[in-house]
Amino acid sequence: MTFSIAARCAETGSFGIAISSSSPAVAARCAHTRAGVGAVCTQNVTDPRLGTALLERMAAGQFAAEALDQVVASEPLIAHRQLTAIDRWGGTASFSGDRTLGTFATATGPDAVAAGNLLADEGVPAAMVAAFAAGIGAPLGDRLVAALAAGLTAGGEAGPVRSAGLLVVREVPWPVADLRVDWADDPVGDLAKLWRLWRPQLDDYVARALRPDAAPRYGVPGDE
Repeated sequence: MTFSIAARCAETGSFGIAISSSSPAVAARCAHTRAGVGAVCTQNVTDPRLGTALLERMAAGQFAAEALDQVVASEPLIAHRQLTAIDRWGGTASFSGDRTLGTFATATGPDAVAAGNLLADEGVPAAMVAAFAAGIGAPLGDRLVAALAAGLTAGGEAGPVRSAGLLVVREVPWPVADLRVDWADDPVGDLAKLWRLWRPQLDDYVARALRPDAAPRYGVPGDE
């Protein structure tokens, strides 16, 4: 039903998620990030509250593995869930409950963790992590989009995907990229196009928030 990657840029401290699913609006429910803290994916009959719980524990100083162990131990319906997390130190953790759907798998690499369920091939998460690693030096958003495309090329879901999302947090408390394709025939390709549109404007919109008198403006003055 879903495949995703949660990752960190060790150079900038940014966190991000790229995710796709056969379900609509997957990023609205399954992608969770917090600047300076980490990134979490909650999927497979998702409970978004678990994303908040994991981020709260990591914000309090817990490593991703410690936070995940405690959430798993405290959640009575955990058998239905698949979770991944990455913390501010680059530590990763993953969990797939006994009732995870279809073919499922997880994979970890430097500063990244990927997972999927109802997959066409169990190698999908490993392909995503490999693509992310191959992009070292590129912007985090580029690497996440490439990882999602690699997951799709490796088989993706057992059926067609319909939604995708990209979420990136950096030095400010709001997402610097929050891009979603909530229902489309080629959501992964459409998301890549959105990222190419947004990427050159990202820094300017941060500047407009923090330093509006000196920031570039687009279109009608004051237009967002």
